[in-house]
This record gives sequence, C-alpha cells and structure tokens, in this order.
Amino acid sequence: MSSHSHLSFAFGVLGNIASFVCFLAPLPTFYRVCKKKSTEGFQSIPYVAALFSAMLWIFYAYVKTGEMLLITINAFGCVIETIYLAVFITYCPKKARMSTLRMIVLLNFGGFCTIVLLTHLLAEGEGRVKLLGWICVVFATSVFAAPLSIIRVVIRTKSVEFLPFPLSLLLLISAIMWLLYGISLKDIYVTLPNVVGLTFGVIQIGLYAMYRNNKPVKDQKLPEHKGDIVDNNNESVIAPTVNGEKQEQEVKPQGGIIETGEKKEENNKQDQQQPEENKKFDQVVHEQTKLNNKNTNNINDDDNNKTGERVISCEV
Repeated sequence: MSSHSHLSFAFGVLGNIASFVCFLAPLPTFYRVCKKKSTEGFQSIPYVAALFSAMLWIFYAYVKTGEMLLITINAFGCVIETIYLAVFITYCPKKARMSTLRMIVLLNFGGFCTIVLLTHLLAEGEGRVKLLGWICVVFATSVFAAPLSIIRVVIRTKSVEFLPFPLSLLLLISAIMWLLYGISLKDIYVTLPNVVGLTFGVIQIGLYAMYRNNKPVKDQKLPEHKGDIVDNNNESVIAPTVNGEKQEQEVKPQGGIIETGEKKEENNKQDQQQPEENKKFDQVVHEQTKLNNKNTNNINDDDNNKTGERVISCEV
C-alpha cells in the first residue's frame, strides 16, 4: 500500500469516526421523544433527507468500487436514521405520520429507484459514475446548506443559543476529513460537497466566537416580529400600525396617558371648534332671551291696557 493510500485510508477512518458521532447527535432528542411519547413539534424532514443521502452515497461507492469507507459509515447512517424515523412515526400526530410516510415512499423509495434506473439506462461504465456522482454532489450540497437558517437566526439575534458548539465543531471536523479523503483519492464528487460543508462550518464557528459572550435571548421576539421600541430619553414610542406605517405616540408625564399623533390632532381641532360653538350658542341664547323679554313686555302692556279700561268703565 502506497503512502497515498495510507493517507486516504487515515482520512477515511477519521471521517468515519466524526460522522459516526454526528449521526448519534440526535439521540438525546429521541430519548426525550420516547420518554414523553410526543415528538413536541419536531420535523422529520432532516432524517428523511439524511437517510436518502446515505443511500445515494452507498450506491455511488458500490458503482465506483474501491471506496469501502464510504459504504461503512453510510450503512451505519441508514440504520440509525431508520431507527430515528421509526421512533418519530410511532409518537408523532396522525397528520405528521402520514406526511412522513409519504415523503419516505416518494423520496427514499420512488426517488432512489428512479435514480438507479436512470443511471443504468442512460449511462455505462465511467459515465454512470459521473452521472451518479453529480447527483450526489447536488443533493449533498443542498444538505450542507441547511445550516443557513441557523446562521441567519444567530446573526439576527446576536446569540449562540440556537447554535450548539460541539455539533458545529464535529460537523466541521467531519467536512475537513472527508474533504482531505476526496482530495487524496482525487474524487471531485466527494470533494465538492465538503468544500461547501467546510465553508459553512467555519462560518458557524466564527459566529460562535463572535457572540459566545452574549446573553441568550429570553422573552424577546425576533426582529421580524419585533414589538414596540421605547426611547425613554425622548419620552416617545414608535409603534407599528396595521398598514405597516409608523406613527409617533407622545407620553404625558403626569397622567401617563398615551395619545397618538392622529388622536392629538383631532383633539386640537375639537379644541379650536369649541370656542366657535360656544360663541354661536351664546348668540342663540342671547337672541332667545331678547325674544322672551319682548314677549313679556308685550304681555305686560296688554295687561295694563285692560286694567285701564276697567278703571275707566268703573268711573263712568
């Protein structure tokens, strides 16, 4: 065995060890699922995808021949992912169970059988290895890109609460080992996905180093669901309205009553209209008073005339 083969074997064994530990990482999760007899909202998609990826790499190593170390670790991956899915299907709700079974049938059986048939019908020999290799590259790259969602959450929250360091480190080591294994064998189809895995692994470790001292986010919504932003110095509150626009709210120190800008403007208009209404009301009252006084005077004059007539008639 040449030194070149020794290197590839060493990197392959180290890659097997790192990947073995990564495959066992969800064990605490599924132990909790068995203990509580509930999946607690966990998704089955990562385990279905991991099972499909392991099946593809086994088929690739079988077709290419000479890559037994790829077969050993992915065979273990098939077994452990099947156990995870069996536990998930046992304890998940009926709707999630049907969805998971549908994915397994379509992807792990239908998809895999389709790939096997196409590679045998459309290519032969080295061409079959290339076709299958590129299929593995595309799917493995999409799997390695999965941490993008976690990276986005870490950057948004500036917290590593959702980024487990041991698992991130293991995934980085695994990517490095398999990258070196692919380079030593000059296998581009093993090398390319692990370049992507190495890149995302370095990013995750870098983010952990940046935000490891930040406190975990507690009782705080993520930015896209962020609530009101309070500025105590200016005694103002910026609150999102229903239509997405922002309106300023003023806080009165004494009463603690909050009035929106629209409400305040309406109150100012009412205050301006109030004196005019009072003035009109006073004029109406004044006119009514004058009219009443006039009617009263007319009545008194009539009474006086009638009284005078009576006196005159008496004297006659």
